[in-house]
Amino acid sequence: MFEGFSQYTIDFMWNLRFNNNKPWFEEHKEEFRREFLTPMKELGGEVFERVKEACGDRGFIHKVSRIYKDARRNHSDGPYRDHLWFSIERPSEEWTSTPVFWFELMPETWSYGLGYYLAKPATMAKLRARIDKDPKKFERLVAPLAKQEEFVLDGPEYARKKESPTPVTALWYNKKGCSLVHNQENGPELFSRKLADRLVSGYAFLMPLYDYFVTLDSDPTPVERLDIKPTGKREQTDGLSQN
Repeated sequence: MFEGFSQYTIDFMWNLRFNNNKPWFEEHKEEFRREFLTPMKELGGEVFERVKEACGDRGFIHKVSRIYKDARRNHSDGPYRDHLWFSIERPSEEWTSTPVFWFELMPETWSYGLGYYLAKPATMAKLRARIDKDPKKFERLVAPLAKQEEFVLDGPEYARKKESPTPVTALWYNKKGCSLVHNQENGPELFSRKLADRLVSGYAFLMPLYDYFVTLDSDPTPVERLDIKPTGKREQTDGLSQN
């Protein structure tokens, strides 16, 4: 059962940031396991089980990230991450383009929420097509977000704005990818069981949006359209193009 992180967890992350090399890490590996990895696994495991109990089994799995960076990349700042995260998601070969719940702990801050690491252009095109088909339904889905202060909508936007059906849907319509995220500076809540309660409550609140997003890839590809330029030439565009 998760009992909280500790100040030793925060201290370890800071020390690793400034001593990101194999000799230091090997000397402090047991500290990493005891103060960082173990409580992260305990938190992820407990939250995972409680979310399944509260929201039903959606075929979720949960994962805890590795401290080691991808060996195929150049690591000029060191071979280790100074942060860890866990995710709750459905199994997928392309996890970066599917919606996931996550919690991440860094030396300065922690965050959690629901979203895409790297949404496909096709997925966002299908979201726009759904909004076009029934904007009022989507507005009802996202209406609870306007009544809370825990999560904010985040994600890169198109430089050239797309024309959305309504002002409310415009917030989503122009996203290249989207996440609902809470960011907070590290503090006392990290050191108690209240953190697990908060994550479970937050994920349950976001579950209707997860259910909506996770089915987007099964939608048909938006129908291509032909735009007429002033020259009279036809330019073929589709819902997957990014301006």
